[in-house]
Formats: sequence, C-alpha cells, structure tokens
Amino acid sequence: MIILSNEDVAALLPMKEAVEVIDRTMIDVSKGGATLPLRSVIPVGGDNRMGIMPGAIGDPACFGIKLISLFPGNPAKGLSSHRGALVLFESETGGAIAMMDASLLTAIRTAAASGVATRALARKDATSLAIIGYGEQAEHHLDAILAVRDIQQLHVAGRSAQKAAEFCRNAARKYPFLKMTSGDDIQVAVERADIVCTVTASPTPILKADWIAPGTHLNIVGSSVPSMREIDDEIVERAAIWVDYLPSTLAQAGEIIEMINAGKITQDHIKGEIGKVLTGDLAGRDNATDITLYRSLGVAAQDLASAHYIIEQAKVRGMGQQVQF
Repeated sequence: MIILSNEDVAALLPMKEAVEVIDRTMIDVSKGGATLPLRSVIPVGGDNRMGIMPGAIGDPACFGIKLISLFPGNPAKGLSSHRGALVLFESETGGAIAMMDASLLTAIRTAAASGVATRALARKDATSLAIIGYGEQAEHHLDAILAVRDIQQLHVAGRSAQKAAEFCRNAARKYPFLKMTSGDDIQVAVERADIVCTVTASPTPILKADWIAPGTHLNIVGSSVPSMREIDDEIVERAAIWVDYLPSTLAQAGEIIEMINAGKITQDHIKGEIGKVLTGDLAGRDNATDITLYRSLGVAAQDLASAHYIIEQAKVRGMGQQVQF
C-alpha cells in the first residue's frame, strides 16, 4: 500500500490535470459507469459532521471509500473545514492499494468540477469572476476558473471584509495580472461578474436573483446537506440548472428539494447532469443571456478518479511511503 500526504497530493494533482480527470469522470458517471451510493452524514457534535462516501468506477477500474469530517469552525483555527482519508482498492483482487489525505483531494476535485462546468456552460467571453467566500475552496476555485477562462477581474466578498482583502493579497502573489476588489457586500461583487462561485458554509441564502445579470454562470458549491442553501428561490426558478449527479441532487440539494416539495418546480426543471453536456447528449447554454447554474454536491467518483490519477503519478515519480498491509 502507498500512503500519500497532503503535500504529495498537492504535487501530484495540479489543477489543469484535475480538470481533465474530472471531465472524463463526469462523462463516465452520466453514462452509468459508476456505482455511487448516496453520501451518509453523521452528526458528531454541534455543527460538526462526518461524511461517508463509498463508490466504484469502471474507467479506471477501482473502488474505495472516503471518510471526511466537516468541521465549519476549523478555518478559524487555521485548519481545513474538511479533514479525512481516502482508501483506494484495485478491482482485480480487491486489495487496498493506497490511502491518502482527503482534505486537499476534496478541495481540488470540487474546484475542478466547477472548472469543468464553467468550461461547458459559461460564456466564452467571460472575463470577470466573483467568489463568495475566502477559505480553502475559494483558493482552489480561483485556480480552476483561471484554468478554463481568461479571467481579468476578480471580486471576493464574504462576511469579513478583512478576510476577503487578505485573500486577494495572497492571490495577487500567484496571479499578479488580475485586477482585484474585495469587501463584505455580496451584491456589489456579483453584479459585476460573468462567473460567480459560492463557496460558503451558509445555512441560509446569501445570493439573490435580483443581483444576477443576464448571461452569468453560477457554480453553487458550499452547501452539501439538505439543511443548507446559498441561493434564493428565484434563482432556482430563473436559472438553467445542471447537476453533477441527479440522485444526489434530489436527495441532498436543499434549495431544489424545498422548491419541488413546495410545488414551485418539478424535477424536469433540472436540465440534466453535466456529463451529458460534455458528451453532447444535452445542449448547454442556449444563448448569451441565459443564467446557467451548476449545482455541485460532489460524488465519490470524483474522489476515486482523482486518487487513481495520483497513484499512477506517484508510481512514476517514486513518491509516497510504501507499507505492508
């Protein structure tokens, strides 16, 4: 078995490569090439939860499980809100072949999925990006969107103007060509944006339809359990919505579940899975004025494909710690 650290994952899964891995994976998911039980979530005290995400994929053939804790208070302690481990098994004999830190893996694959959706759905001429939130996911979403669009302007907003400004100062070291603004006014940030990514832990809507200009693409990422939602009802009604995996959406996307239960929309309001856009089975953006929305929940197939890619790269580069198991 190979044991891989957070640092190993960072070295072996650059964002541009991650986007291509997730692109292929979402196509496979929508073709029925993955077995994906719904995420199980266990309360572990206060607002803290533990997620259990098993799955199997056919290309590359492997299976495994991710055990991930969600501790919303961790960023204040300088830690990732998502901490855990992924165990990967090979499909020939069922042996466990790798275990790796799942914190960074989760952050990269989630952002890469937004990059895939943005490449498929956002306007080709999109140059301005708003990120709502300033934690680990915000950092990786900036990398992902820059990997697929020629972003020139970045707006960062959240509850703390100070933290938003700090995020921009750090981002400027990596991307000095970007023009950046920051603050605590979400409306101001998104009104100027061609692409918006929400990466918060908010349990109530922080984004309103009146703020969203025609032609905007939205990646709604932060809320991963039914009790959380980042967008208001009108956005759900107005936007053309694509999802990563329809069964997860109908079980865990709070804003969509609530709207269906209230009779305001039906399941048919969802355009479909992003993988079907990537294969050409479904059309993506119809015109330049559509508001497109990618509702990200994350699926184990993304973790498994990313982990498999990491393992293959580790073998080539002689990285990781070999242990008998």
